[in-house]
Amino acid sequence: MSKIILERGKCIGCGTCSVICPPFFESGKDGRVNLKESVQKEENFEKEVRDTGCANEAEQGCPVQCIHVEEN
Repeated sequence: MSKIILERGKCIGCGTCSVICPPFFESGKDGRVNLKESVQKEENFEKEVRDTGCANEAEQGCPVQCIHVEEN
C-alpha cells in the first residue's frame, strides 16, 4: 500500500491538484483542497491506496509542496 499525504494547513487553494487529479482531490468550501476519503492525522490528511495514479502528478504540480506521495 502507498500513502497520499496532504498538509492542508499549507494549502493556498490554487486548485492545481484537483484539476490534475480529481479522483483524489477536490476543492473545499473554505477554499483549500480536500483529500477525498482521507483520515486526519494531527495536522495532515492521509489516504492509503493501492495505486497512486495521478497523485504523483498532483504532488509535482503543487506550488507550495503540501502533497506528498509515499510509495511502498
